[in-house]
Amino acid sequence: MIQLKALGVLLRHGGQAYPVDALRKLVSKAGIRMHILDGVPPPEPLDLVIAMGGDGTVLKALDLMPGCPVLAINFGTIGFLTAGGRDELEHLVQRLIDRDYVISERLLLRCDHPGGTTHVVNEVVLRSSWRLMNVEVSVNGGKIRNIRGDGVIVGTPTGSTGYLLSTGAPLVMPDVECFILDGLNEYNFTSRALILSPHSRIRLLVTNVFPGEEARLYIDGNPIGPVAPGQEIRLQRSDRRAQLVFFDDHYFFRNLSSRLGWEG
Repeated sequence: MIQLKALGVLLRHGGQAYPVDALRKLVSKAGIRMHILDGVPPPEPLDLVIAMGGDGTVLKALDLMPGCPVLAINFGTIGFLTAGGRDELEHLVQRLIDRDYVISERLLLRCDHPGGTTHVVNEVVLRSSWRLMNVEVSVNGGKIRNIRGDGVIVGTPTGSTGYLLSTGAPLVMPDVECFILDGLNEYNFTSRALILSPHSRIRLLVTNVFPGEEARLYIDGNPIGPVAPGQEIRLQRSDRRAQLVFFDDHYFFRNLSSRLGWEG
């Protein structure tokens, strides 16, 4: 359980009204100090971050405070990673104070790219602007295939409800440790998503792009930079973990049912 003495609050910007004062009053009664995360480092180490927004705000919180548990409250639209809605905020925070919660630990990817190293919660996307590109894919030192299409995506189980969802890749329970590799709009009707061991070492080599085009790298939806022919991306399991706070053991299927309309 978290020894909760100081927490941060990250808000999704967009003109919404957030119950910051009510939240501060609630946590201060329990002797918890609260800090708004607005681009300035917090004045003390934090034990938890409350992210008010959608999944994008959750990813931002995990990136801003690596290793810190995140409680996500849905002030956005979809919110696969959120623990509840805005109308439940005070109730869920009280359950947090009462230590009535579960922590979901998530596998992360480490991405070594021409610009440096980035730890990945959802997915790595290597794609061209609008024409076909060629990417050579190797796993554990052996070439397995060439992908010819808009690009390639490699994601985590957490990312299976993100960009991967739109590619038709499988949904994966967060406690199943694996990586998912899929081509983007491949010029090959036999292409399929591939589930890889969490111990896999993946190499993506850009072998060709059209003249005047460039391949570009995106991590968790953020643009990282161009990748020229001959340059490579290396992916493996990160030594970091992401921690998300939920309030029941069936949160994953509950969120799927409500977000995807499975409730009938």
